[in-house]
Amino acid sequence: MHFIKTEIEGVYIVEPRVFEDARGYFFESYSKAKFEAAGLHYDFIQDNQSKSSYGTVRGLHFQKGEHAQAKLVRVLEGTVLDVAVDLRKGSPTYGKHVAVELSAENKRQLMIPRGFAHGFSVLSETAVFAYKCDNLYCKEAEGGLCFDDPALGIDWRIDMSRALTSEKDRLYPSFEEFYSTM
Repeated sequence: MHFIKTEIEGVYIVEPRVFEDARGYFFESYSKAKFEAAGLHYDFIQDNQSKSSYGTVRGLHFQKGEHAQAKLVRVLEGTVLDVAVDLRKGSPTYGKHVAVELSAENKRQLMIPRGFAHGFSVLSETAVFAYKCDNLYCKEAEGGLCFDDPALGIDWRIDMSRALTSEKDRLYPSFEEFYSTM
């Protein structure tokens, strides 16, 4: 397992060691011991999975306060652009984002610590997305940012006229509105 630092402190691309032969492939998708050896100490307690079609944008979501979640995300089928926006007060990269293509083919994962808004867009016909969380979901603690806020400068790499989002995601505030309430 290879841990690649991104330009934002605490966010890592995780590349598994893949063993392939005529039968297919095998890889270890998570090892607590290897994560801890890399200085990443998480106690994952919940796994989630979604299936979405091309142009779907899920996010940008986060959990507030004591319900904040770290996430280890990956794609089981298809391709997504995965995005993490730094919402940690006092961080030198506050308001900046990391965007990484995750796919069933490249088998990459993204480790996102607490204090980030998270979302993804589906680049393939369909995608099955899976992630581990280190805290349980709490409806009262959910929050979000407007995914297409120009201030965030995220290129979702999809035809935005075909973007599929939930009503809730369309109503989230801009980064400026979010910042002004902190």
